[in-house]
Amino acid sequence: MIDWSRVRQLRDEVGADEFDEVVEIFLDEVQEGLEHLQVDDDRSDFEQNLHSLKGSALSLGFRTLARLCQDAERHSAQGQAATVDIAEIVGTFQTSATEFQAGLNEL
Repeated sequence: MIDWSRVRQLRDEVGADEFDEVVEIFLDEVQEGLEHLQVDDDRSDFEQNLHSLKGSALSLGFRTLARLCQDAERHSAQGQAATVDIAEIVGTFQTSATEFQAGLNEL
């Protein structure tokens, strides 16, 4: 679910002192993006929100979430946005975030 090698790479890139702040920013961005997905009734920015979520998830090593967002983005681009399981995406984020927070202590 989490690509720990990517997490370590990110920590090395930004430095251990800045890592916690970067993680907080990424998690906030993902949470905000998920909220937009859940309330975007007209789906006008749906595909773009999925694309942004995918990028944030990849940056933070949330491999499974990124894959779900990529698949959803593709479905949306094909005119099948209504088939996207937003609850699965949100649930995967929550599970990933829990695993991520627990694993940070072992880095």
